[in-house]
Amino acid sequence: MAKHDPSLDHVFTALGDPTRRAILEHLSHGPASVSELAAPFDMAMPSFMAHLKKLEAAGMIASDKAGRVRTCALVPGAFAPARDWLTAQKALWEARLDRFDAFVTQLSKEQTK
Repeated sequence: MAKHDPSLDHVFTALGDPTRRAILEHLSHGPASVSELAAPFDMAMPSFMAHLKKLEAAGMIASDKAGRVRTCALVPGAFAPARDWLTAQKALWEARLDRFDAFVTQLSKEQTK
């Protein structure tokens, strides 16, 4: 089994909240200011900023401040740890299910003899 990867934990924690997923969805269309990102949500700005901080801590977004405007953007490749882990899990479970299917098929053949 692979060693524990803390960066993967941060990615899945960031993806575990619908507000943060909505922010990422918005940023998939391009960079946006914090006020643009916060507009659809009915929450206080400090609460919203906590979501952005979690996304930044996970390495999923980066922010830049120009004057009084903070702009956020997706970090290229940020989803790679989650994608790679999910791909490995898919391959593992497909192999297990293929072996199980072969076992059940063999049992069925033996019982019909």
